[in-house]
Amino acid sequence: MNPATASFDDPVGAFVPGGRTIVSGAADGPLAGLTFAVKDLIDVAGLPTGAGNPDWLRTHRIPQRSAPAVDQLLQAGATLAGKTVTDELAFSLEGANAHYGTPLNPAAPGRIPGGSSSGSAAAVAAGLVDFALGTDTGGSVRVPAAFCGIPGFRPSHGRVSLEGVVPFAPSYDTVGWMARDAETLWRVGRVLVGPGDASPPNRLLWARDAFSLCDAGVAAAARAVAEAWGIDGEIDAFERGAESAFGCYRVLQGAEIWSTHGAWIRSFRPRFGEAIAARFADAATITDADIATWRPARQAMGKRLEAILADGVALVLPTAPGQALPLDISAEDLGDFYGRALALGAIAGHAGLPQVTLPVTGPGGLPIGLSIVGKSGSDVALLSLARRVS
Repeated sequence: MNPATASFDDPVGAFVPGGRTIVSGAADGPLAGLTFAVKDLIDVAGLPTGAGNPDWLRTHRIPQRSAPAVDQLLQAGATLAGKTVTDELAFSLEGANAHYGTPLNPAAPGRIPGGSSSGSAAAVAAGLVDFALGTDTGGSVRVPAAFCGIPGFRPSHGRVSLEGVVPFAPSYDTVGWMARDAETLWRVGRVLVGPGDASPPNRLLWARDAFSLCDAGVAAAARAVAEAWGIDGEIDAFERGAESAFGCYRVLQGAEIWSTHGAWIRSFRPRFGEAIAARFADAATITDADIATWRPARQAMGKRLEAILADGVALVLPTAPGQALPLDISAEDLGDFYGRALALGAIAGHAGLPQVTLPVTGPGGLPIGLSIVGKSGSDVALLSLARRVS
């Protein structure tokens, strides 16, 4: 498992600048013969973890140990094929990076790849690797997987170790992954989350208010596929509306972000891209009173979802409110996307639930993401279901 540097074609700009580092996995194992990439928020021994920002790279030591998730994959026989571009400190759903550029979206040229695990999604979608690790706090695996037309998975909170991973909002953070197909997604899950409960959900409910956030054509394409899966009823995912879910997420996530990175920002005054700088500035304004207002709302959302998802029930919802956004999207349209996308991402995020997203062909032949959310701990069950319906 010694690293070696090599040059490879990277036509989509998925990998961090410089030579690709190859770390061979074990000679055999359940993932033998597969290659993977790692988002540049996750430690690989002997390689810098840049977190998408030159000043973070400059002010942090090169890790001497790999994150446990990386070690698990290597020990299972997979070969690491490099580290991938991320949005700065994961603070975006767009996939743009002011310092290192925006990876191309192989499934939708001229459109963003989605973030913050943009490079990981682009690498898988372009066929450069079989699967890739990302991180997901508010949708940073789920959204790029949907935009790039590949399966992706956010595990139950705490199911995959966060050791050796740059933190963001710790009570929401997860290590997730994307793969070329649902079979590979499942195989990786068997390594990272263990055997678990492999009994798939027996009842799928259509989250009607979640789909009301979607473009009409996207919702119609998703419904046609979901009907083939076997929809058995409808329900509202948001007890107090999508605006409340988004407001709660903005405050509680933002407070954790500033608690995690505020001291470093004040000390080193890093150079952020304009949009990222504005988001950190907003996070710095969140007060203890704001947190006290929204924390009970998060707890209530979690309890309600726990009750809904008992006894083999799972929710079907859109991964993102639409298809991949144009590269030249206006600030107004981008703001509208964020409000809807983060509300959708918060359904699983507030409660720490697992979510699998599968690619569906949407209007104009562009991919959309259709998701299934299950109860906490049902990770392998969801992956098994995704494998079957695919």
